Amino acid sequence: MGIRILIIEDDASIADFLTRGLREEGYTVERSADGVDGWHRLRSESWDAVLLDWWLPGEDGATVLRRYRQTGGTVPVLFLTARDAVSDRVRGLDAGADDYLCKPFAFEELLARVRALTRRADRRIDTVLSVADVRIDLVTQRADRSGHRLDLTAKEQSLLMLFLRHPGEVLSRTRIYEQVWDDSYDGLSNTLEVHIMELRRKLEAFGPRLITTIRGRGYVFAAQLDEG
Repeated sequence: MGIRILIIEDDASIADFLTRGLREEGYTVERSADGVDGWHRLRSESWDAVLLDWWLPGEDGATVLRRYRQTGGTVPVLFLTARDAVSDRVRGLDAGADDYLCKPFAFEELLARVRALTRRADRRIDTVLSVADVRIDLVTQRADRSGHRLDLTAKEQSLLMLFLRHPGEVLSRTRIYEQVWDDSYDGLSNTLEVHIMELRRKLEAFGPRLITTIRGRGYVFAAQLDEG
């Protein structure tokens, strides 16, 4: 599979220019036109580099990037923006950007920066999430346990991805809701419990329990805990 690049850019003319140019160079390119869609695709698909605009509808690029880094995302990100003040560059880099390129820019320079970003990244670490005998291939979106295919819904897969990214860490209900449902936990809905129950059932068809309830705190994905 070729190098996959996500462009998060609301300006259609700029996005089309970048998409055509990068595809001509042999890259696989996809585009999101706003921050909300960009965030969903960034966290749910496998990418080798991201070109991110600052000003976006829905959610600005700096916020998207900060959230992505806070959830453990490691894909290299290049900010593309007209904001050229030193203070803006500092803010962009502090938000988690690997590089910063001001508009307008020469396409040859953009290519050089993309090559540098993809050379730095060991892409293999981002293609598979694996803990114990459970794994998800982020390219094919296949989940399995001990070699057995797991037939998961989209939400169950998102839940499992979150657990695999944070093994041994107690994840609160609030945090899980924010990451998987993009919503705040109201303390009343049993939606999360139902999805956890189903995910457990499918995982435990091929091995012992991995998702443990920690009373009053949330859930933890680990192989050697007794359920609380």
